[in-house]
Amino acid sequence: MSQKIVRGLFALLLIVLEWTQPCLPSPLRPVCDLRVLNHFIKEARDAETAMRSCLEGCSLSESVTVPQTRVDFDIWERKTAEVQAQEVQSGLWLLHQALSLLQSSVTNTALQSHLDNSLRNLLSTNAVLRSLNFQEYVPTDGGPDGEDTWRVSTATELLQVYVNFLRGKVHLLLSGAQACQQDVS
Repeated sequence: MSQKIVRGLFALLLIVLEWTQPCLPSPLRPVCDLRVLNHFIKEARDAETAMRSCLEGCSLSESVTVPQTRVDFDIWERKTAEVQAQEVQSGLWLLHQALSLLQSSVTNTALQSHLDNSLRNLLSTNAVLRSLNFQEYVPTDGGPDGEDTWRVSTATELLQVYVNFLRGKVHLLLSGAQACQQDVS
């Protein structure tokens, strides 16, 4: 079993343990442990690095819509947690669609493994958000559109957006989630 699969399964195990053992005393809920997200970010960077060194069989077949990654902190902090969660979940949905399209057009086996891992990590991130009781995102016809999105035409750009989205909005949402705040009594 490859090391990446083991790490992905470990992250999923942390999520499952949180759901099945809520009465165990813990200083911080495992789903709130940002080390898991940092691990996903590292793996996304690894995929980006692999893409940059790929010479053949690693292109995006068409332009894709991706979420904006820039964050105006003043505006972000004024949004409710639910609005922040919807923004993150719609972005994760867009990234899942885009990475799935990239995966279907890539023939490089090493890169295919990175993309499989990235898609699993996206699903795990969504599971974490559900476990924090954020309402599940349901896309409208065609998904999100407008000023919160833009289009990329290369696989490298797509993976840069993926890394930046995890580092930015996903990190902000998880670090600020009410359920993840420790009591300071």
